[in-house]
Amino acid sequence: MKLQQLSVSLFGAVAVISAVLAIAIIWLLLTNPVTVAHAVNDGEITPLVRSLAQVLFDALRGLLKYL
Repeated sequence: MKLQQLSVSLFGAVAVISAVLAIAIIWLLLTNPVTVAHAVNDGEITPLVRSLAQVLFDALRGLLKYL
């Protein structure tokens, strides 16, 4: 029974992380399409990852502001 609970918890955590990353990428595509276009064109993902991290950081900072 513990293995089933662990697998459900692990699946839930992976699903939540995937959803957050997907939402952040969509937000980045809508708010900063030039960075995404340059990253895709050049094959350099560093600016894309940096922008994605900034979007996630801003969202987390906004959520923590309410606490």
